[in-house]
Amino acid sequence: MSQWPSAKAKRVLSALLGIGWQLKRQTGSHRTLARIGWSDVVFAFHDGEEIGPKMMARLAKHTGLKPDGL
Repeated sequence: MSQWPSAKAKRVLSALLGIGWQLKRQTGSHRTLARIGWSDVVFAFHDGEEIGPKMMARLAKHTGLKPDGL
């Protein structure tokens, strides 16, 4: 069982921006986020889309996001 809840993409993006990620560029719904010391991450979700626990765990691995950060 994952410790991650499902969350709306808009909420996840807001949490990522809150921990230091910045929007580097955007093409349609594909946003490239950058943070010093980390590889760039492509966030390809529409704002109202629900992101499931498995994808949340994968995203957290690449971004440093924590479950209590949502």
